[in-house]
Amino acid sequence: MARERTFALLKPDAVQRGLVGEILQRFERKGLKLVAMKLVRVSKDLAESYYAEHKGKPFFEPLVRYVTASPVIAIVLEGEGAVAAVRRMMGKTNSAEAESGTVRGDFGLVIGRNLIHGSDSPASAKREIGLFFTPEELLEYTRIDEAWLYE
Repeated sequence: MARERTFALLKPDAVQRGLVGEILQRFERKGLKLVAMKLVRVSKDLAESYYAEHKGKPFFEPLVRYVTASPVIAIVLEGEGAVAAVRRMMGKTNSAEAESGTVRGDFGLVIGRNLIHGSDSPASAKREIGLFFTPEELLEYTRIDEAWLYE
């Protein structure tokens, strides 16, 4: 499996509940490399672009209101199979059904406040990274533990 980049968004409830450090720590302990991160107040235009695939659905407007209501943390993570790894670590979209040990399973109660978004494919990751970061904000470096993570 090749090293890839993925996008994750720690949603307003993760920020408001003080879970940012705990969630980031899980990704770092897994061995995923933090390539970019910033605290963002999402504009309505950015939210509508970000959730464009849901436009016209009944939950679109509430979703836009939710993600624009409070700051979020946008992050880019890198590692072998990063997209799938982050998806597994997040847990099922509905927190009530998410497995214990996942972010949503450990910290969420309902689907509407599920703490985190992660890209569902490398193509989605590329699109979402481009919405939140400029190429100059994506840092290239070698973590000291990479020799112990990969063969």
